[in-house]
Amino acid sequence: MNRILIVEDEKKIARFLELELQHEGYEVITAADGRSGLERALHDAPDLLILDLMLPEMSGIEVCRRIRRESDLPIIMLTAKDDVSDKVMGLDMGADDYMTKPFAIEELLARIRVALKKHRTSGEHAHAGTLHAGVLTLDPVSYEVVCRGTPVTLTKKEFDLLRYLMEHAGEAISRDQLLRDVWEYDYAGDTNVVDVYVRYLRHKLDEPFHIRTIQTIRSVGYMFRYEELPGSENA
Repeated sequence: MNRILIVEDEKKIARFLELELQHEGYEVITAADGRSGLERALHDAPDLLILDLMLPEMSGIEVCRRIRRESDLPIIMLTAKDDVSDKVMGLDMGADDYMTKPFAIEELLARIRVALKKHRTSGEHAHAGTLHAGVLTLDPVSYEVVCRGTPVTLTKKEFDLLRYLMEHAGEAISRDQLLRDVWEYDYAGDTNVVDVYVRYLRHKLDEPFHIRTIQTIRSVGYMFRYEELPGSENA
């Protein structure tokens, strides 16, 4: 039986989630503030965390950041704001997924199943080989990216996006497909999150190392196609 930790200060929402998850066969533990939620996440061995963004004592963003120092616990963040910047911030701190309130419980349950399955099989995927493109190397096992011999620090979601694009080098990938396969859920709304993460990768890779890695395919999405740029021999 999977154990799920709910960190939510709104009592009605917390109780509703607790009852629904118990009905689905999950063991449920709860916390009503960020500080106690962090303690339970680190010491009560949950299999997944449902984490509200706005919490007393300690914000959900800070809870997420501290958990990621010690654990790869799957985290689904809840936010009352339908704001791309809030979602990006949560994902940057290591959240695996997010949902905007109000949400359909069926969708949350589906996301929980996806997150648990991904976590169980993360060590079994056939992505174990190191990926190379010119001066760029990505190691899926050690989660290391090196460019021109220099380690490049990426967030988990930046790394996952880069790996996916490198694995599909030369293929035009739509934003919807990237959301489905990298973020692992269907999303019919705003796809700006993908654009934001592509900008992050370009800023960390293309600009400092004088290369081009991710090309925009107009009216489609993106493609990984490695190119050396003028002046790269001096980089």
